[in-house]
Formats: sequence, C-alpha cells, structure tokens
Amino acid sequence: MQYHIHKAVVIGSGTMGAAIAAHLANAGIPVTLLDIASKESDEKNKIVMEGWDRCLKARPANLMSSESKTLVRLGNLEDDFEVIAEADWICEAVIENLKIKIDLMTRIDEVRKSTAIVSTNTSGIPVKDIAEGRSRGFKQHFLGTHFFNPPRYLKLLEIIPTADTSSEVIEFFVRFGEFDLGKGVVICKDTPNFIGNRVAFGTGAFALDFILNNGYTVDEVDSLTGPLMGRPKTATFRLIDLVGVDVWDHVGKNLAPLIKHDKLGQKYLAAEKPQKLMDILLERKWLGNKTKVGFYKESQGADGKKEFHILDLNALEHIPAGKPRFDSVKVAKDVEGLGERLRVLLGTDDKGSRLVKALTYQSFQYVSTIIPEVADTVKPIDDAIRLGFMHEAGPFEIWDMLGVKESVKQMKKEGYAPARWVEEMLKNGIETFYQYKGANKIGLYNVAKKKYVKFRKSEGFVFLKDFRSSKKEIAGNAGASLFDVGNGVALVEFHTKMNALDDDIFNITTEALDRVEKDFDGLVIGSEGDNFSAGANLFMVVVAAQQGMWDTLDGAIRKLQGMNMRMRYFPKPVVVAPAGLAIGGGCEVTMHASRIVAAAETYLGLVELGAGVIPAGAGTKEYMRRIVNPSMRTDMADVFPSLQRAFLQIGQAKVATSAAEARSMGILGPQDRIVVNRDHLLTEAKREVLHMSASGYKPPAPELIYAAGRDMYGAMKIGAWSFKEGKYITDYDAHIAAKLAYIMAGGELTKAQWVSEQYILDLEREAFLSLCGEEKTQARMWSLLQTGKPLRN
Repeated sequence: MQYHIHKAVVIGSGTMGAAIAAHLANAGIPVTLLDIASKESDEKNKIVMEGWDRCLKARPANLMSSESKTLVRLGNLEDDFEVIAEADWICEAVIENLKIKIDLMTRIDEVRKSTAIVSTNTSGIPVKDIAEGRSRGFKQHFLGTHFFNPPRYLKLLEIIPTADTSSEVIEFFVRFGEFDLGKGVVICKDTPNFIGNRVAFGTGAFALDFILNNGYTVDEVDSLTGPLMGRPKTATFRLIDLVGVDVWDHVGKNLAPLIKHDKLGQKYLAAEKPQKLMDILLERKWLGNKTKVGFYKESQGADGKKEFHILDLNALEHIPAGKPRFDSVKVAKDVEGLGERLRVLLGTDDKGSRLVKALTYQSFQYVSTIIPEVADTVKPIDDAIRLGFMHEAGPFEIWDMLGVKESVKQMKKEGYAPARWVEEMLKNGIETFYQYKGANKIGLYNVAKKKYVKFRKSEGFVFLKDFRSSKKEIAGNAGASLFDVGNGVALVEFHTKMNALDDDIFNITTEALDRVEKDFDGLVIGSEGDNFSAGANLFMVVVAAQQGMWDTLDGAIRKLQGMNMRMRYFPKPVVVAPAGLAIGGGCEVTMHASRIVAAAETYLGLVELGAGVIPAGAGTKEYMRRIVNPSMRTDMADVFPSLQRAFLQIGQAKVATSAAEARSMGILGPQDRIVVNRDHLLTEAKREVLHMSASGYKPPAPELIYAAGRDMYGAMKIGAWSFKEGKYITDYDAHIAAKLAYIMAGGELTKAQWVSEQYILDLEREAFLSLCGEEKTQARMWSLLQTGKPLRN
C-alpha cells in the first residue's frame, strides 16, 4: 500500500504537541492542532490558542519562518473532531494518563480513514497499552513517535512499533521521518523510556549521586561535562535547568517503578541525596530556565552586567561562580580528537579526572547491561545519544576510541564491570563493537549472533569519509580538498577553522573550476562540518592592515571577488550547499552559486559591519542585484523601500535564522532548494548538479546594477544619522553606514542609473580598504578575534 502524509492532526497543544505541529509546518505539511474545549471561557479554542501562542513566543524559535504559521489551523476536540477523518497522520501528545489516551484512541478509531497512521508521543507509557482494545486496522497503523524537545533542533525521532504494527507502516514512517521531517530515526523496543531517556536517566541518576557524594560544585561539573567530554555546552546542570527540574524529577520518578529489574538504574534513581535535593528545589519552585532560577540564577554584577550565580549544593543558596581549574584539564583541553582527549583525562588523577573517569566508565557499564533489553545491538543506543542529546559520539563509539579491552580492565579496577557479553566478545577475539575499514565503519557486533554483521550500504549517498585519502581525492591542501564524487561531479570541501576563507581555499576552488571546465559536468561546494564558512580570515586581514600591506589586502579582495564572479557566470552548474553558519564571505560565496541547495538550519547574512567594514567580496553588489534590481524593472517604481531593505540588512548585520528566512531576505531565490535532513545535503546538491546539467544549463547574461544616485545617498545618510541620534548606533557605526550608502548610491553619481557589476565591486573594495586603515575598525577586528564578541566603539 502506498502511504502519504498531506494532512496531519496533532492533539495536545502543550510544549511538545505545539512544537511538533510547528515542525510539520516547517516541513510544508498542513496541520491542525487540537486541544480540549475551554469550559471557562466563551472562546472554546482558548486552551489551544494559548498553547500555540507560547509555541510562537518560545526561543529558540520553533518555526523556521513566520510565514509557515499559515499552515497551522487551531481547533478543539468538541467542534473540530471531524478533521481527524481527513488526516493522513494523527499524532497524540496529550497528558501522560493512560485512561485519557485510551479514551481518545477509541474516538479516533471510530472516524479515522483506513490508511491513516496514528501515533502517540508518550515517553513513559507502554505503547501497546495505549492501543489496547482497538480495531485490527487501527493497531496495524499505530506506533509510538517519540520526538525530542524542541523537535526543530533535536534530530532524534524514536519510532516504537508494537507487535501489531504493519511492516509497511514502519518502513513508510522511517522514510517520512528521515526525508520529510529531517530526523535521525531510531527504531526502539517498547521498553520503559525507550532508549534515549532510559540511558540519560540511568547514567544521569548515577552522576547526581556521585557529584553530591564527592563534593563537586555546579561550576566544576559543568566545566568538565561539556565539550571537553564531547557533549554540548549545557553539560549537566545547565541541561537540567533547560529541561526543567520538575520535568527531570517527573521522568525519573515515573521510570523507577517501571524498571524494577534494572538493579543499576534502581540503585541511583532511589539514591537519597539527589532526591532530597530535587524535593527542595521543587518546593522552592526553583525549576530552572522557566522560573529563571534552578542550579543557575541570573544576577547583576557590580558593573550592572548580567552574570549567573550557581547553587551551592551544600548550603542551597546561590553564590558567584568560580573559575574551576584542574591539572588534568590543563593537559587535555587542547588535545585534538575526542578519543585522544579522553585518554589523556582518564590517564591523570585529580578531582576533575576522577569525575570524568566515573561518568565514562559507569556509562559504559550501564549501556552494556541494557542490551538486549532495549536494543539488540550497540548502534541504536549510540544513535539515540548522539542525535537526542547532541553528543559528539555515542558511548560504544567512545569505548571503541579508547580501546575496549583496556577500558574493561580499568572499569573493573574502578568498580564498573561491564555486562558479561562484552567479556565474551573479547574472549572470542573481537576487540571493537564496530567493524572498521580504515576509519570507516562497515559493520557492528551482533550480541545474539556473537559476530560482526555488515551495514547495509546506502546507495547513491555522498559521504565524504568514503572519498577521503582515496584515489577520489583529486587535490588538497591544509584549507580545502577537491573530490571526484562520481557521475561527472566534483566537490570542494573547506576545512579551515570555522571554514574561514583563506588562500588555501581560494587556490583549491580555482583549481576545481579549472578542472571542471575541462573534465566534469559540474561542481558542488560544501562540507559535512558544522558550519559552511564564518567568512574571511579576520586575523590575516587585521595583521595585514596594521602592517600596511595594502597591496596584499587589495589582492585578497580581488581574488574573492574574482572567484565569486567566475562562479556566477561559470559555463557549468556550480551548486553551493551551505549549512550552519554561512556569514560574511561565506554568505557571499553562497550567493554566487548557479543554484543554492541549503540545509534547513543554515544561518546566512552579511555581518561585516560588526568587524568595522562593509561586504567587499561582491556581497553588497549581490544584495543590490537581488533586492533592489527586481523592483526597479517596473516603470516609475520608487527605489527607496527596496534600497532601505538592503541597506538595513547589511547595516544591522542581519542573519537569517533559517534557510527559509534567508529566502524571505532575498539571499535564497525561488529556484534554490532547502533540504531538511542535513545528512542528505551533499547528496541533494550532487543531484541538483546532474539535473541542471541534464537540463542544458546555461549561465545568466551579465546583469547591470541599479545605483540609486546622490539623492538616495543623502536619504540613507539621514537614516543613519537618526539612528545615531536615537542612540541605537555609535558614531563609528554611522561612519561605516555612510561608506555603505556611498556604494549603494553608486558613488559620485548625480542621478540614478544602471551600472556594471564591476563598477560596484570597485566601490566595495575601495571602502573596505579605507575602513581597514582606521583604528576603530582594527579594534573591532581584534575584539572579535580575542573575545568572540563585537565591539561597539
């Protein structure tokens, strides 16, 4: 049977339900959000309206674009229940009460169409129990879909089929979750808290108990358990504040009675000190971010600046945070690679390394003991932890990095013996959980079969690890690599720090264009890194400026402008595939592609003003071409609205918070594509090259740029002056804005006219060099380099 999801219904407008509805809108799927009818108001939709309003106001934003909210309709379960009869997917996200869920499913079963898929977002109730007593057709189309909050940002989707769920439904929903919702899908057994939360609380409960029994402070713990260990900056206590102390406590208390067989989990979930601490926090309503006080409390310093005080875990009052220092961290912090860094930490002995040791070895112990209960192999557990909690690697992947055999010795020594099957695996001569070919995984250990089983290869997908250090790497240097990714397509990957643009990147990109012109059908520019490019190498720019190396700087700008313009008019398709940050020069490169194929979570914009300069890699020209030109092709059009829009986007250093918003800003065009699953980005970019080539791609004709002339130059300067007088910008901001206005007006032109692209490029370059020579611009650049924060001088 062919399944599709063209219409959806989400029932329950709480935090999760409303956010799931928002993410369906992000995916372009019309959705109706329902909740119970209000009994206390004439407005029966009051409850759902309030829930949706909270969702819209939440930060970070649940919607990728404000325009997507038109895809969401609101209703109530009394007046609007009939919409369920038209839905292809009905997702239940109501309160965690079995009777309420069963009653709701009974009503749904009576009206759903035969092909409609029904799911529950429960996190603590057995999925099979919710479908108890339903029709055979309902049960075949029923499963658990456990999203992690917020669904837009956390990639994990746990799918929990029952014994009755049709294999066709499972297969369809896995594909829908991956391709339409952009999720990393993990199929789970119907066990308490599934995989992600089971591991999180089995290890998290231990962590709290160990921390409290060994005298660690909040700031010590969070300095150790974040990026140093391959985890997000939220670390431990910031994560609990983010989730909510009440939610954390509720999930733990719900889990405990469901896993009485889990001796390791029970030991720490029932531990006295953590429970006493949680009870006090709940009593005081110190619930974390939602009440602005939890393990952290926002305060004002003596200078009036915002700072965060930490909870003294003994006195239970908030105190100024310290600056934890550990010898082990000093030695390990600059070590590249998670495995090597942890090996250094685990090989030292101080208070910091003892916590890392306990958390690492206990996590290995715990995840090994829940196989095969929650999963038959290690991969679902690793995937759930990476995708659901944004860890750099899953526990078994880290165990492989450290060496399984050596780690088991140390674990036993520290009192964290692994499950018996791990030792059996080692006795059988298998020393890693995954099977490797070079650095690539090709299989994994199957506990039941007691041997490796091969991964099913995903045909047609582009993964750069398959091309690195092979005959498919055509050229490379410290900053970039050029690959032959098959079917006549070449690919340039940047790999400098934050993919900052430098000579190495320019050289490889130029070589790529030369080669593609002769030997390939098209080119992709993209990478699998977190960010496409954070712009130019600022250190090189400020050092060259301070040393008076003006010819060098002028040459670098000409090189970037030349590379971008060559891409724009290249005879074969050049597809740029940005993801993460694509700001400054990274945004300029992106805008000069023949076609952009962007990850949904791409943050684009021209931010040069924060560094004391204007966009000079053809970015100012491109904003004028994309935003001003279209309106001025209409006779008698007023240039000011579109000119003001372009001027403010650059002048305010506006960055799009998604690829969808970048389209509304004019950075992406209507023909550019947005890919919801980041893992598919390079594959889709390659497909776009092949499609364009097969369609007979020809580059655009050279385009003139509308320069607004002297009157608009004055108008823009007056606008900047009024912002300065209102104390919204500094005198120096206004000075930079005047340079930008000069370019967008066309320099010395007395009246508006169409000019060549090169004319604007020359003005860009002159303004950039002029500003680089100014002391305040140099101060801004050093501030960004040294603190990561813009200086408002």
